[in-house]
Amino acid sequence: MPGFHKSVGFEIDPSQASHGHCVVRGKIEPMHLNINQVVHGGVYCTMLDTAMGGAVVTTLNPREVTATTSLYVDFLRPARLGQVLSADGRVTRRGRNIAFADGHITDEEGKLMGTGRGTWYIWTLAPGNGPAPRGAVSGMPAPAQDAAAPEPSAKKVERR
Repeated sequence: MPGFHKSVGFEIDPSQASHGHCVVRGKIEPMHLNINQVVHGGVYCTMLDTAMGGAVVTTLNPREVTATTSLYVDFLRPARLGQVLSADGRVTRRGRNIAFADGHITDEEGKLMGTGRGTWYIWTLAPGNGPAPRGAVSGMPAPAQDAAAPEPSAKKVERR
């Protein structure tokens, strides 16, 4: 699956995916380190957001889309260059328009490195809109499309 997670070197493991569950893996490379030579906090955030958001995606109906509304991360141990991390995300509750998920990151030895939780808003695309283009949300142009595309005109409201 394409996406931001892939551009920073992480992969969703489709063999581990199931309804309400998603796993993301990646090796810590020099680009993932902060000035202290340990993993940048954004790496944990990206892995957890992708794993937990991916878990929510596995619960969606064909016309539903989702986006993160909140993300909380606890940084328990610093990862170092060369470590392989796995983020495991699970939906804890799914409603009509909101989902809650928990996640954790472990290293290759099974040590707990970080935990997270978050919420995702879920909405249904209107009939006739078709599926959201990959990389787009609710009809916004995908990155590969011309960003200067005209905006849809606003509907006029007739007053009586």
